[in-house]
Amino acid sequence: MSTAPIRVLIVEDNPALAANIGEYLDNDRYVLDFAYDGVVALHQVATHEYDVIALDVMLPGMSGFTLCQRIRHDLHSTTPIIMMTAKDHIDDKVEGFSQGADDYLVKPFNLKELAMRIDALHRRGRPEADILRAGCIEFEPGTLRLRLPGACPLQLSGMQAHITEALVRAYPNFLSYEQLGQMLWGEREVEPHTLRTHVYTLRKLLQQALGVNLIQTLHGRGYRLTPPGEA
Repeated sequence: MSTAPIRVLIVEDNPALAANIGEYLDNDRYVLDFAYDGVVALHQVATHEYDVIALDVMLPGMSGFTLCQRIRHDLHSTTPIIMMTAKDHIDDKVEGFSQGADDYLVKPFNLKELAMRIDALHRRGRPEADILRAGCIEFEPGTLRLRLPGACPLQLSGMQAHITEALVRAYPNFLSYEQLGQMLWGEREVEPHTLRTHVYTLRKLLQQALGVNLIQTLHGRGYRLTPPGEA
């Protein structure tokens, strides 16, 4: 049985790299659009539906970090975003994830790896339209909103939303590092600090927006969601 192709927006200002990506992904599995700067990319995301966005960081006029932030907060888009960049410092990755990126691919990269990561993000599919509860915490997979009593809803996006949903579903149990990593990336191996970086950015967001840290670290074991007031 045939399946619908994966619609991908490639945002890359290097014509040679954009052409190489287009040539490699030129098959029935993908439908590609291209943008060479942030302004054009923002317009395309606002007017078209995509399954995955592959986004360069060093763009003319508007950085990929800014573009990612605007896609999440101005357009309220939850489309998975892969950042492609030569900036491999951990602070750059923290910045990318904090703006709503789901994945981070360091240049130069193998085009097969890009295709694998696009496929992995697409397989996650759309979240269910229900409400999950963990103590007094409410999370809506359909809107990616987190709610606490007496506080305004917090709009999550990207990997932050995936981690939150996984921890809410596991509550009151904890998730080991291995379990959470497999839920986020499947069988693909990732560096241990990558998961810690994602959890760090989520904790920072929760602290800034809600004034609480909802994620407990069980050292050497994993993470557990801890509603306010819970010992």
